[in-house]
Amino acid sequence: MYSEIRKREMIKNTVFMIFILILAIIPTHYIYYKFQENRSIDFSSDSLDVTYHESTGDKLTLSKVTPVTDSVGLSSSKAYLVSIQNNLTEKVNYKIRILQDKETILADECEEYLIPEEDIRVSVKINKKENKIYNLNELEDGILLEDTIKALGNNSITIRLWVNQDSSLPRGAFLHYHGIIQVEEENSSIAIGVEDED
Repeated sequence: MYSEIRKREMIKNTVFMIFILILAIIPTHYIYYKFQENRSIDFSSDSLDVTYHESTGDKLTLSKVTPVTDSVGLSSSKAYLVSIQNNLTEKVNYKIRILQDKETILADECEEYLIPEEDIRVSVKINKKENKIYNLNELEDGILLEDTIKALGNNSITIRLWVNQDSSLPRGAFLHYHGIIQVEEENSSIAIGVEDED
């Protein structure tokens, strides 16, 4: 009698655990594949595939004047993540440029409200290397990074923007910055948009 009750209790617990596992697996599976879809290739060049992991794609935005130190900027500013995949069996040299998003500036008619580039700090980090930090106006031709990606390699790049702590701009001022991240190969071919297959 006692073993019969125990057996029923074990069956009931097993069914309950299976039900809980199913409830956990289905949403996890859905979230994983939804995330994978969001990581589809955005741009391609002759040999590189470029994926932007933010909903804004290749666009960078700094929306208010909050001057901070570099350490605070590195820890609290928005991270723009970019993956670059080399599809060749040889290494490829490439550049990343940060350029003004003239199209957005023109559409918003906001040229007089832009944060001056000398007041903007920008950092770049490749994979797990240390951050390199610059003033945006110091970048020659907008070149933030010149690097080599190994054959069939993948580089993960993090870019951050913040207002320099020494800026004389009034805190909270209605100023902003619109930029784009441009990936260019050594042969000057620029990664261009990939059409959706819908």
